Amino acid sequence: MAVLEWLQAMETLWDSLPHESTEIKSPEWHEEVLSDRKEKIESGHANFISLDDLKSKHGK
Repeated sequence: MAVLEWLQAMETLWDSLPHESTEIKSPEWHEEVLSDRKEKIESGHANFISLDDLKSKHGK
């Protein structure tokens, strides 16, 4: 598939998303993870690193 055809196919897919009536629900564990992270941030126990540090840690 040529790049232009690939891009057109992707555009068609993206354009069709708002027309879907089915809502995608996040899994229950996702809410738990977000809640835990929010609690760490609010309590001052969260550790943050820069994007550059993350990239260097993972060899990117």
